[in-house]
Amino acid sequence: MTARFPLVALALLAPLLIAADKPVLVPDVSARQVQIRYSFSGAQLLLFGAIAYPGGRRPESPAAIAVVLRGPVQPILLREKQKIAGIWMNADSSRFRSAPSYYAVASSRPIRELVDDRTASIYELGVHNLQLSPGGGALPEKERHFEAGLLDLRRREGLYSQDPHGVEITDGILYRAVVTIPSQVPVGTYTAETFLIEPNPDPSKSGRVVAVATRDIEINKSGFERNVWLASRRHRFAYGIACVVLSLGLGWAAAVAFRRRF
Repeated sequence: MTARFPLVALALLAPLLIAADKPVLVPDVSARQVQIRYSFSGAQLLLFGAIAYPGGRRPESPAAIAVVLRGPVQPILLREKQKIAGIWMNADSSRFRSAPSYYAVASSRPIRELVDDRTASIYELGVHNLQLSPGGGALPEKERHFEAGLLDLRRREGLYSQDPHGVEITDGILYRAVVTIPSQVPVGTYTAETFLIEPNPDPSKSGRVVAVATRDIEINKSGFERNVWLASRRHRFAYGIACVVLSLGLGWAAAVAFRRRF
């Protein structure tokens, strides 16, 4: 039993010994929490860090960095409007089971120059490589049509973005990237992912991801907005009734003021 113990310990430590021969990412973010108040008009988040190489020796071919800031996933029902008999109405719809509520990717070079399509799809590097999980049951042409529509809608809202030259690497060790958070960003736990991509010695071939590191960021409402948001989640029926009563009251007050003035 005693003789077998060193072998067991070596087997358990083998992954750590192997990992020690590979570069390690040391990432961080400028803010672990973002508070949304009534005056919130957006924010800029700095994702930065360092690359620790084995023995402190940098490779001859500099590595590349890609950073991804991803919001919580959520189901989405996307509707398409068409003009029928002169009236705009919902003509078709498609459901996505797990689309990220926010997605931003920045890289030191365009993703297509760093990794092949398969690797980009596995790590969801790039807006067009997101796994949106369509509801199913629809023809492939329809799914692609609605996926393109969803990506275009989220881009115009500022919730999906891609910057092929958004990561700056200094001396092959330090890196930094600035990601913009729009004012209408959803609340929840966000994940900042950093990917270290090692180039292939063969220039005709794509590189490979050799290290990944993550950090969590909390984006929450605060103050009066947080109380209203919590009430809308915890007391949905009462919140709906209050909104209807408030709308009727404001409408009545506006009508009275209008009659008195004119």
